[in-house]
This record gives sequence, structure tokens and C-alpha cells, in this order.
Amino acid sequence: MIRIKATSYSLLDVMMADDTNPMPPKRYTMQLTKMWDALAAIETAPQPTVNHWELCSDAVNLMESLLVMGKFADNDNVVPQAVRAMAEAGKRTNHTGATIRLSGPGINAVRIVLETYVTALRELPERTIIQAHRKTEHRIREIRRGKRLAHDVEVVAL
Repeated sequence: MIRIKATSYSLLDVMMADDTNPMPPKRYTMQLTKMWDALAAIETAPQPTVNHWELCSDAVNLMESLLVMGKFADNDNVVPQAVRAMAEAGKRTNHTGATIRLSGPGINAVRIVLETYVTALRELPERTIIQAHRKTEHRIREIRRGKRLAHDVEVVAL
């Protein structure tokens, strides 16, 4: 269900990344702004775009990677809720041509995931964030090759 198409970081980026300090805000502020703007568009814009859905999916999938890596606890199971919400919105749009929208609980789940992603960026070491990007990109490439895990959701096109 994610749009990450290209490799954002190389193995060298992982090795060179700070393993104790968080990524400098100037390196992620634009990404976060786009993600928050995308969620706002899905909530209120007359015609949210596929790009809005893709940006929110990126955040959700990156947090799913951090969860699998054991870098935070999701005691309320918000990440799976956000994954389902994004998948449902994508499938609904594919099947009916409806405008891309999230349910109320879906909006709440994606909002919490975005807030958690902000916290992760501010608190986790830069290397961990870059590793999460790489793991997410690898997982998406595997899904596209047909190697899916039981919990993987794929929305082919919007």
C-alpha cells in the first residue's frame, strides 16, 4: 500500500549515520510538512490526490517498519489500524472511483501514527530512521515481486 518507489538511502548512508543522535530537523522537516498537508487534504480538500494518499501511506509504512524493528511499542495497535484505514481508502477509490477519504477512526489512527513518527524522528538515532527507510523500501520491492507476508496489503493503483 506504499508509494516508496526509489531507494532513499544506501548502505553507506546507514554506516555514516549517527548511531546515537537523532537526525537533524532540517533533514526531515519538509517530509513531515508534506505528510501533514496530505492528511489535511484527505480530511478536507474537495479532491484529495493520489499523492496525498501516498504520502500518508509512507508515514504509516515507515512506522510499521519501526514497530517490526522493535523501536517503539504500539500498545493500542494504532499502526495496524492505520494500515487498514489506508488500504480501505485505496481499495474504495479503486473499486468505486470515490474520492480518497479515510473513515473517522482511520483519520484518528493515521494522525496518531504521524504524531508518533514525529516523536520517532526527534528521539531515535538517525541510523535507526535510515534503517527503517531501507527496510520499508525493501519490503515494498518484495511485495511488488509477489513475495508478500500474511499481513501485507497492496493497493496496486489509484
